[in-house]
Amino acid sequence: MVKLTDLALYCDDLLEIDRFHDYCPNGLQVEGKPQIEHIVSGVTACQSLIDAAVDQQADALLVHHGYFWRGEDARIVGIKRQRIQTLLQSGISLLAYHLPLDAHPVLGNNAQLALQLGLSIEGQFGPEQPAIGLYGTLAKTTPAAEFLNTIAQQLERPPLHIPGEVNSIHKVAWCTGGAQSYVEAAVELGVDAFISGEISEQTTHIARENGLHYIAAGHHATERYGAKALGEHLADHFAIKNTFIDIDNPA
Repeated sequence: MVKLTDLALYCDDLLEIDRFHDYCPNGLQVEGKPQIEHIVSGVTACQSLIDAAVDQQADALLVHHGYFWRGEDARIVGIKRQRIQTLLQSGISLLAYHLPLDAHPVLGNNAQLALQLGLSIEGQFGPEQPAIGLYGTLAKTTPAAEFLNTIAQQLERPPLHIPGEVNSIHKVAWCTGGAQSYVEAAVELGVDAFISGEISEQTTHIARENGLHYIAAGHHATERYGAKALGEHLADHFAIKNTFIDIDNPA
């Protein structure tokens, strides 16, 4: 068992949340029970995940996508009211970490995606400060079709692929989630392929005209791994229980 305040402070320090100018508050977003024995971790604090946490009799919900995003309606109405009401009635705290969880060098979404796909990390890149995208290499030069098959198997969904000029891939840049705007920075790195979660109309043309393999592997699919890894770390560190629950999302 661990105090909620101690758990939140530990996460805040571990993920260095003060380094990031984010689009939402990072850390404790909804306060529940003062003592934590069981965490449910997942990607997004949707109603289905909250209901699953209630079924699991969890004390806290740990996610990548929480609430109170910049520019959204600040009123507690509609689905936001229902979600928060469910959390408060069950005493479940909500902890959410966005960019800090993308960026952590071990537990972060990008670092964890590298483990899934067999990528060695060589550095960081991207327009965010601090940068959250990563670049590196595969262990060996791999035919594009073989690498795409690896992605499909590991992420359990076929990626969308814009073919590049070369038939094989060795140098790769990646940034999980909605990071299609990183494509030009990836081009400047001279990589063979760029992996993100999403793709936009203009991204297709940028990739084609630069001969870059662009791989959109799914926003949700590429970001399954950070919250899971953080939850498992907290379970080990504090001797508490973590249950990762994946609420399917095709996007």
